[in-house]
Amino acid sequence: MPANGGARDPAAPHRETAGSTADDVLRGIDLAGRNAIVTGGHAGLGLETTRALSKAGASVTVGVRNPDRAAAARAGIERVEIGHLDLLDPTSIDAFAARYLGSGRPPHILINNAGIMSGPLFRDARGYESQFATNHLGHFQLTLGLLPALRAAHGARVVNVTSGGHRLSDIRWDDPHFATGYDGMLAYGQSKTANVLFAVELDRRWADDGIRGYAVHPGIVVSTGLGPSRAEDGPSVTEDQLRAMGLIDESGLPIIDPDRERKTPQQGASTSVFAATSPLLAGIGGVYLKDNDVSPLDTPRPIDFGAEQDIPSDVVPHAVDPKSAQRLWELSEQLIKA
Repeated sequence: MPANGGARDPAAPHRETAGSTADDVLRGIDLAGRNAIVTGGHAGLGLETTRALSKAGASVTVGVRNPDRAAAARAGIERVEIGHLDLLDPTSIDAFAARYLGSGRPPHILINNAGIMSGPLFRDARGYESQFATNHLGHFQLTLGLLPALRAAHGARVVNVTSGGHRLSDIRWDDPHFATGYDGMLAYGQSKTANVLFAVELDRRWADDGIRGYAVHPGIVVSTGLGPSRAEDGPSVTEDQLRAMGLIDESGLPIIDPDRERKTPQQGASTSVFAATSPLLAGIGGVYLKDNDVSPLDTPRPIDFGAEQDIPSDVVPHAVDPKSAQRLWELSEQLIKA
């Protein structure tokens, strides 16, 4: 499904590019009467996703740890409600899912967008490494909790926001919580691989129920503020590192070059919205998307975070392996029951 396939049939769905925005993707798509849930939908990519879906007519529920702060961010955006959701707290996740099920509204779109990146080792109350627990297990528990409502939608899409960072690490099957040898970026990479594998297995298990799964890489969006779960931990990547990688200029402003992954929040949110709504994906699921298209399969290669380069982000085999996807699902079920 190439993103740029020459002249476009005027009657065919519009094909987007790396530089397209969320509004571009939603051009001509009417989401009136559709319900969406966006975790972390109050900031960065999540806020832009919320705004674009609402503008197209959807009613959006935003799950956040700090509802007061989120309420201020949503000012001026129609049809948005805020719900408390702490992805590190199983009780909070169950409560959010129960409230939503009690509303009787079927979610046509679930975007598992919230996430944290790198930072010092931090564990939740269960002893689970925080990036794996937040980025994957919290969303896994939430999605399973919402399954009855997703089925009731009679056509739902679950979108996991992952990253090209999945290339950094496969699942550490023998030590997913880093009992030894913690490395913040490897932990991040493992959690992003988990996001992809979750989408692959979800689609296999639930496609017959009309529920399709997708994993999306938004590109590199420096202005999202993605970082550790606790403010006192400080930034996960320093300004000097960002400058060395060619992601910000000398004045500290983001360098925007979507064909080289450097995107605005509006461009970064486009692939999430594409996964959630595009008619081009009818009948397609369990795939990793980037630049509003299905990624080709790539081979792993080193990433130097201290030098400017075109950072690879195409999907690699360990993240879409069906046996690993099934194994992770079974492991995740065990972990959220502990």
